[in-house]
Amino acid sequence: MPEFEPTDKSTLRQHPQRARYDRETVHAILDEALVCHVGFVQNGQPFVIPMNCARDGERLLLHGAPASRVVRVLATGAPVCITITLIDSLVVAAEASHHAMNYRCVMIFGRACEITDPVEKRAALVRFVEHFLPGHMEHTGPLRDADVAAVAVLAIPLHEVSAKIRAVPPSPDTARTPPRWAGQIPLRLIALPPAPAPGNTAPLPLTLVSFTRPGLLSL
Repeated sequence: MPEFEPTDKSTLRQHPQRARYDRETVHAILDEALVCHVGFVQNGQPFVIPMNCARDGERLLLHGAPASRVVRVLATGAPVCITITLIDSLVVAAEASHHAMNYRCVMIFGRACEITDPVEKRAALVRFVEHFLPGHMEHTGPLRDADVAAVAVLAIPLHEVSAKIRAVPPSPDTARTPPRWAGQIPLRLIALPPAPAPGNTAPLPLTLVSFTRPGLLSL
């Protein structure tokens, strides 16, 4: 299906004109994201945990220490709400009360399942590497069995999903003489030149010489 079917939870009610339910928009936001925030409840107490994430087709992957709270709770199939936000600009209005931000965000509802099959788990971890460092698996080589066993991997199907996008410029100030300035301050995530670890003298891998990924600018 080209679009996610809105549900009672995923339907946007505040500024519904900013809602997006098409997979192309949702996938693009998820593919640009480096961090998501994972919300769940344990014993009546809400928690929101920042985690790395990576889209793998029609599911979102998370990974963490097997003993961590978020992994232990989500592995039981507990309900989860995941949010991702990308800030595109600060909107500077003539009136302070009208300042805002332009952004793209995604909200995902569902239940996670733990990936335990060794082959599928290894492939999911490779997907993480490719998400953060495209092409870099060539340099690092195959994952070691011990590294695969040491981490838990969770998958959340992309079923109950919505995106929200604000891309609204401020209104020009025409009521004053002289007028006050109004506009936008664009924001972008920038990759600085790679810095080697202390004492490391190995040559910089070609995959990092011109490092880039969706939404990232390089100096």
